[in-house]
Amino acid sequence: MLLAVCAPPPGAAAAPTPPGWEPTADAPWCPYKVLPEGPEMGGGRLCFRSPARGFHCQAPGCVTLASAGDSLRAHVLRNRSVLLQWRLAPAEARRVRAFALNCSWRGTYTRFPCDRVLLGASCRDYLLPDVHDSVRYRLCLQPLSLPLRAELAAAAPEPAECVEFTAEPAAMQEIVVAMTAVGGSICVMLVVICLLVAYITENLMHPTFRRPSLRRQA
Repeated sequence: MLLAVCAPPPGAAAAPTPPGWEPTADAPWCPYKVLPEGPEMGGGRLCFRSPARGFHCQAPGCVTLASAGDSLRAHVLRNRSVLLQWRLAPAEARRVRAFALNCSWRGTYTRFPCDRVLLGASCRDYLLPDVHDSVRYRLCLQPLSLPLRAELAAAAPEPAECVEFTAEPAAMQEIVVAMTAVGGSICVMLVVICLLVAYITENLMHPTFRRPSLRRQA
């Protein structure tokens, strides 16, 4: 069995994560399986990753998007990776046995599936690396409270929380930052030129002439 340990995503800061979004202290690892394509949920190799504790999304290098129920968040990073975080109520967390993560992206004419991941009950985040630029992604997380095969056969499975996002091209972000910096410099230069023109107009084009003093006649 192959084991893979995923480090926390780049850009993680020391600022604390809001309560309820981090795994408990007795869960140092997140077990997961990246499942192969196909209708069956079996297969895949078991991997482990360390939770991204203390992660803080800081603009402009990170953008956070939330699901409709605000229990699933996608942090879109500038390095073309996405960190997913989710939370559960204490009563729901006690009965959850696993999580199913389904990913798809929209092309020109249709939607294509991407990774399907099965995560352990102790997992509260997952790193999705190397997303494509300018592609609309849809990620859905579904809690599994029954054994996997029973959950798939259940008539009313647990509702899934979904979030959609589009990763901007890294080159485009750099261009936007550069244009913002250049635009600010141009504005400062224009203000200086306007002040200089106003000074020249006031003092050189319309000089102040002093009236000659009248001498008193004796």
